[in-house]
Amino acid sequence: MSRCLLCEQLIDRRPTWQGLLGVEKIQHLCEACSNSFQRADIIEEGEILDSVHSLYEYNEAMREFFHQFKFLQDVALADVFGDDLRDILKGKKAVVPIPMHPEKRVERTFAHVDELLTRASIPFGQLLDKTSTDVMGEKTREERLAIDPLFKLKEEAVIQPITYTIVDDIYTTGTTLKQAAAVLKEAGAARVDAVTLIRA
Repeated sequence: MSRCLLCEQLIDRRPTWQGLLGVEKIQHLCEACSNSFQRADIIEEGEILDSVHSLYEYNEAMREFFHQFKFLQDVALADVFGDDLRDILKGKKAVVPIPMHPEKRVERTFAHVDELLTRASIPFGQLLDKTSTDVMGEKTREERLAIDPLFKLKEEAVIQPITYTIVDDIYTTGTTLKQAAAVLKEAGAARVDAVTLIRA
């Protein structure tokens, strides 16, 4: 038996044919914790950012999850939404995580979006550099919309005229995603979509 990554209760796993065949998905959460997250599946379309698909709502359970994952540095929690990310990113050829500023990465010890993708076994490319240590969650909507450019293209990056899919943890005003999309499009991307775990 395994334990829930959030509440540490034992997960009751009944034998299944999938388990006997070795193809059963690993349960990382108990039923109660799993049911506490509210699926959203919100899809929006735009111009600079052609589309954004957000998987979950930002409810109390998700707030607690991200506090434990990002700020208490519980890296094992990156496994929780692996199946969801694999399903939504299946077939995407050019996946680009929103990068962390190097100073923030040292402070938090790991890049949370990279870790989500790595644990989900999703190949990705680092094409962008973060130019600011500003935290979007600490700014008002007006401040977010008025900020200087957040990203620049990596010196060695080569952008093809194809579709790129940006991945981030949370979508609020869309400023972060739109700025990243603008950099990729200015460098030659034909289309830029985005996937976020949460829509706030």
